[in-house]
Amino acid sequence: MHPETTSIHAGQEIDPTTGAVIPPIYLTTTFERASDGSFPHGYIYTRNGNPNRAMLETCLAALEGGVTCAAFSSGLAAAMSIFQALRPGDHVIAPDDAYHGITRLLREIMAPWGLAYTRVDMRDPQNVTAALRPNTRLVWVETPSNPLLKIADIAAIAEIARRAGALCAVDNTWATPIQQRPLELGADMVMHATTKYIGGHSDVLGGAVVFGANDTFAERVRFLQINGGAVPSPFDCWLALRGIQTLPYRVRAHAANAMQVARFLAEHPRIERVHYPGLETHPDHVVAARQMRGFGGMLSIEVKGGEAEAMAVAARVKIITRATSLGGVESLIEHRASVEGPESTTPLNLLRISVGLEHPDDLIADLAQALA
Repeated sequence: MHPETTSIHAGQEIDPTTGAVIPPIYLTTTFERASDGSFPHGYIYTRNGNPNRAMLETCLAALEGGVTCAAFSSGLAAAMSIFQALRPGDHVIAPDDAYHGITRLLREIMAPWGLAYTRVDMRDPQNVTAALRPNTRLVWVETPSNPLLKIADIAAIAEIARRAGALCAVDNTWATPIQQRPLELGADMVMHATTKYIGGHSDVLGGAVVFGANDTFAERVRFLQINGGAVPSPFDCWLALRGIQTLPYRVRAHAANAMQVARFLAEHPRIERVHYPGLETHPDHVVAARQMRGFGGMLSIEVKGGEAEAMAVAARVKIITRATSLGGVESLIEHRASVEGPESTTPLNLLRISVGLEHPDDLIADLAQALA
């Protein structure tokens, strides 16, 4: 089926009890056992499983072309379960430009636990090859990257990982399964912060991992999901599933708006650089055009004049909101280095913009007055 149909119907059956078209929210922590001690309805306890979570996981697996999915209480919980499914002494290769939460997770939690990691510029797959060790078990890919929107060649990196006997995981939060399908390109698993475009309305926190095979590694992640307990609530699952129903149309509108905003900013005399893979001037545009079905709703700009000027621009916007996060219907702007903290390698003059669903002319006018 096409994603427009999958997003509405996968995992979302008509309620057999009432005939409700929209699934109810199963706000229960426990489920009745039969007199023989069995669980005839398939559910034991909501940490182990819940109908709303099962619906969400089914839908996400279908959208990514995977065979199974594990939903979590946040994107970082999903990522940490992947890393925890490895063993102390294993080695991970990660991007040099990645969501700072992933970098902190590796540096401050997983490294003391015993997981080794190397960060490389994944725009050149040979950097991944050079970083391989005998104990490399996972290559973590984030494309487009956060916040510099670097593009990594998923197919090339997945093949490098496969030949080395390692797994390849792709953070597909920014592109979404509507505009990028990592499993089709050879990745073993896909991670999402469902907080972002999947939920789409800035009102739910969540994460998920979709697997291309229901193998021992997927089973290990599911074990950590259930026994670690970082699971989303039934209401959170319901909200995320509600958001998915409009995902294909929202994502395309986000990308169309972002392209117009990026072209405007690329010509503005006060902008030093625009990071958006949809621009033909982007150094990774050819790779992005080959593996993506659209270029997403995220972009970053570097403002001439340094950090003070960048902060001043962010202070003057009127329609765009100064806030963390991304993927909601509203446009957001953020000075990333100040959010990432003293370990940040993000340029001090960089502003990250999540382009929302307002009319692009209004967004451009807002940025124009802020840059005046």
